[in-house]
Amino acid sequence: MKIGKLTISDLNDLIFNNIKNSNENILSTGEIGSDCAAIQVGDNIIYLSTDPITGANNGLGKLAININCNDIATEGISPTGIMLTILAPPHTKKEEIALIMKEAQDEADKIGVSIIGGHTEITAAVNKTIISATSIGIGLKKDLKKRKNIIADDRLIITKGIGIEGTGIIAFEKEKELLQVLSKSTVKDAKNLLNFTSVVKDGIIANKFSKGMHDVTEGGLLGALWESSCFYNLGLEIFYEKIFIHQSTKEICKYFKIDPLKLISSGTMLIVVSKENSNLLLRELKMNGIDAFDIGRFTESKERLLIKDGKNLKIASPESDELYKIIH
Repeated sequence: MKIGKLTISDLNDLIFNNIKNSNENILSTGEIGSDCAAIQVGDNIIYLSTDPITGANNGLGKLAININCNDIATEGISPTGIMLTILAPPHTKKEEIALIMKEAQDEADKIGVSIIGGHTEITAAVNKTIISATSIGIGLKKDLKKRKNIIADDRLIITKGIGIEGTGIIAFEKEKELLQVLSKSTVKDAKNLLNFTSVVKDGIIANKFSKGMHDVTEGGLLGALWESSCFYNLGLEIFYEKIFIHQSTKEICKYFKIDPLKLISSGTMLIVVSKENSNLLLRELKMNGIDAFDIGRFTESKERLLIKDGKNLKIASPESDELYKIIH
């Protein structure tokens, strides 16, 4: 099997076909395009999400907090707590574990989430440090967004641009090589993108107008668009020229011959908004210091199209992330 998330077909065949929900209080479970599980507790809903950090060696604590809390933010709420499991190989130094936890606490402070538990273990079962985390958020049942309210002509907005996380990881992991072919400022800008991997602020602000949100992670923007199309059972019409790509991302992707639209992008929130409210949402985000871009719309047709240079290109089902072509 290929490195990275399972393909859509493998997820269905190997995972979803072998699990079932038998509890009436569980309102949402794992499925393509869903970021959180949702459990009803009285008038409240407990949202939960889990993700590992496997593609990076730098900034593990920061990424563990942001990537997991981002999923909670897709519900338009702040995360409440997060639990971290750290699996480190035998050669790990105490200082490395301490650095991970310092990074994690610093990032948790920034977004107002509490680290409430977890597990730390030295094990020969891994050859690099792996962090898996579970994030928790609490919202009101009356605010639960209904997917049936998403319709054709609803607009698709992205925040901050694409390839954010992948660009930062590659810049750290391949810094020496990149400094031979790119300017110091370009590499510095690329590394700095890891400071923008949180979309908690994006989600909370967008919630005023959004009809739904999805965190852009493995598989990049095209992967997130495909998943959202499946989740809402609608087609897509996306305009390539409307997609913002940071200059450092363009240069790194060009050098390594990878597609920025398929590069992991924690830091980008994909937001669904009505046509009538799209400009209001863009203005609200801008007023709060968040760049955002209207890149297209949902359609009645089940076709998923990327329009580039006047040509209609089909968006394919996501496969292994472009990051794994560079980082093994």
